[in-house]
Amino acid sequence: MDGLISKSQRAQVLVQALPYIQKYWNRVVVIKYGGHAMENEELKAKVMEDIVLLQLVGVRVVLVHGGGPDINDVLTRMGVESKFVNGLRVTDKETAGVVQMVLAGKVGKSLVNLIEATGGKAMGICGIDGRMVEAKPRNAELGYVGQITHVNTQPITDLLEKGYIPVVSSVGCDAEGNVYNINADTMAAQISGAMGAECLISMTDVPGIMLDPDDRASLVHVADINDATELFRQGVIKGGMIPKVESCIEALLCGVHKVFILDGRVPHSILLEMLTDEGSGTMMVGEKK
Repeated sequence: MDGLISKSQRAQVLVQALPYIQKYWNRVVVIKYGGHAMENEELKAKVMEDIVLLQLVGVRVVLVHGGGPDINDVLTRMGVESKFVNGLRVTDKETAGVVQMVLAGKVGKSLVNLIEATGGKAMGICGIDGRMVEAKPRNAELGYVGQITHVNTQPITDLLEKGYIPVVSSVGCDAEGNVYNINADTMAAQISGAMGAECLISMTDVPGIMLDPDDRASLVHVADINDATELFRQGVIKGGMIPKVESCIEALLCGVHKVFILDGRVPHSILLEMLTDEGSGTMMVGEKK
């Protein structure tokens, strides 16, 4: 049928999705989206379609985003060199202001605009709004990189109750008004735990946890905290995956049932993972049964 599926196949797809829709109905699902997974505009539009569809079938979606490449671009134009330690950006006070401007301004508003254009309702906020995410310096070496000390979920809950998808930029603040750059994976984990989320979905630019980055067949489909700890010890999890997997573990320890690491470059990977029997990335759980 020239690549098209038949009516009966379409019906089967919908029927297969039914138990998953029932499972996630009225549950909070936090989706972390950022980095290089956001660079392709066509794929970005498909991610927004997935998010809007989830909202329409009753899932309470919270979108937490980063935007490293956009921050890099602005800093480069300013003549500021980007430095990273274990996947985290070294951030002085000036850079923290740039992070706030890029994430809460350009990136956040563009995602809100895309969701609205797709037929959804969205509102952009950041951790500074309503003192939603309070933080302190993570360590002296990283500067204004924040370690979250408190999450006030009320602004997010208010938006969800009014039918909006909260689009949360990963910056925070402290009592003195300092702005902190907060790793988006860490922020998504903390918010998902504080919200009692059913699951956290981490969108990235790799298929998931890979035993060999050059071998797609080495994808780890299911891992628990013990598995991840061993992969850290072996040096399999490294670079930018370190804060990502650490945040997945953090979310599980905070009571989130499941965490999915998905390849944001795969069209509709969110729907494939949540509403079908197939799955498309790495699922992390507290402990394998």
